[in-house]
Amino acid sequence: MLIDIGVNLSNARFEKDIEAVLERAQESGVEKLILTGTSIEESQAVVAICDQYTQKFPGMLYATGGIHPHDASSFNRESATALRDLAAHSSVVAIGETGLDFNRNFSSPEDQQKSFEAHIELAIELRMPLFLHERDASKRQIEILHSYRENICDAVIHCFTGDKKTLFSYLDMDLHIGITGWICDERRGLELQNIVANIPLNRLMIETDAPYLTPRNILAKPKNGRNEPAFLIAVLAGIAAQRNESEDELATATTATAIKFFNLPS
Repeated sequence: MLIDIGVNLSNARFEKDIEAVLERAQESGVEKLILTGTSIEESQAVVAICDQYTQKFPGMLYATGGIHPHDASSFNRESATALRDLAAHSSVVAIGETGLDFNRNFSSPEDQQKSFEAHIELAIELRMPLFLHERDASKRQIEILHSYRENICDAVIHCFTGDKKTLFSYLDMDLHIGITGWICDERRGLELQNIVANIPLNRLMIETDAPYLTPRNILAKPKNGRNEPAFLIAVLAGIAAQRNESEDELATATTATAIKFFNLPS
């Protein structure tokens, strides 16, 4: 059994065949998905997907509720209330996607930090884990997390693509690390390939970030180029190629870690 901890299933590229995508995931051994909320609208959308498919796929779909740093400028009192309401839904298992992204600064650094800290404070209040994004902002993100860490129950850096120093800084705070198909990329993923063995097995989780980051080690590439949860097995293979554990050992461990982290029924 595998658990994909990061799927953008509300993305328009899935709107015509969600059921088929979920069936292919199950056929590939992916039995649980965490659907990523990236704005109030998208968080509501993934919760709605969980509700819509719960009877046909019982125990398979869960969600996060949050506002991506790209959209942090939209954060206000109303969105804070909406996040609190979303967090009360039975399918919502983490607060986020939140964090900092200074790569493109679609929202100002100031707005990003304001939104990020509000997410952290909500997660602390509700005793829920954080689902974190970070790109080109590790110094400031680490500073903020340090100031709250003793009160945060748990957090995962989703889609980690940073360097060794950044990885160790997150691990020093006992954070979890999510690895995507980035590790399967022979062009951009070389540094990640070199450092992934440093992640303690009980701190490692895997994800597709579908429809993005299609693993480049898939032999039969999808004609539409779209990534999907069924391809999580390729991410697993990419990680196993750089570590001492077998694919089965990694599958068992990462599944157990995700169940504990997100407090999922086993």
